[in-house]
Amino acid sequence: MSSELTDISRLCVHSITTKNWSIEQIAEHYPEAGIPAVSVWRHNLEGRSPAQTGEFLRNRGLDIVSLVRGGFFPSVSPLQREEAVRDNMKAIDEASALGSPLLVLVCGADPGQSLGISLHQIRQGIERILPHAVQQQVKLAIEPLHPMYADTRSAVNTLKQANDLVEEIGDAALGIALDVYHLWWDPDLRREIRRCGKRGNIFAFHVCDWKVPTGDMLNDRGLMGEGCIPIRQIRQWVETAGFDGYIEVEIFSEKWWAADTRDYLEKIKAAYLGHV
Repeated sequence: MSSELTDISRLCVHSITTKNWSIEQIAEHYPEAGIPAVSVWRHNLEGRSPAQTGEFLRNRGLDIVSLVRGGFFPSVSPLQREEAVRDNMKAIDEASALGSPLLVLVCGADPGQSLGISLHQIRQGIERILPHAVQQQVKLAIEPLHPMYADTRSAVNTLKQANDLVEEIGDAALGIALDVYHLWWDPDLRREIRRCGKRGNIFAFHVCDWKVPTGDMLNDRGLMGEGCIPIRQIRQWVETAGFDGYIEVEIFSEKWWAADTRDYLEKIKAAYLGHV
């Protein structure tokens, strides 16, 4: 069997994917399964020291790929926009203490105003926090979200919009988290991935699948191979554009959260090998 079909050395799993596990269980079972890396969601840090958590994970052989998530900048309320900036500053500090090189931004939107205004506020928010991220040596990655989330989760819905923002702001510490779930449908995807590659702007690559039919807008993502996303083709485009980092499995699924988590982790490995 070729090494390509058995190699999971670039496999990273988000802590939200195995939502039922604590940090201690992740630290035990990911390395046990041969998974070398984790992206940590901020809820896993509640009541914990980020620095001690990072040391704990690394001592058990796990690389920390990113901290998820910051963002949610837009609001019709100036006070809420200021609170968002403060929370993002805190997230940057958490990422630095954790030893995460990257903070992923889910940029937010407010249905009480136009998407254009929300986009403007996103840019303002990122420009406010970027100097602190540079100081703390933490990169920021804008994650464009599928348009079905344009109401409250993100006014950045295409890779073109994300590329435009990154290029307009023009700082090497700002790039893009490219998630196939959110972008597979875009007819301009290949061209925009090439555009990312010219500037080295792909900071993260997330995978899962789009189930047919999808039963829930948020919590019915599929294991790779359960749906219709051409994941291997998109991976090829991303790697041709110069990305060679970890490939991150990020799945929100009531179905899989209800399953036996250790068995689920083995299914993730098999799906990664078979369809990524």
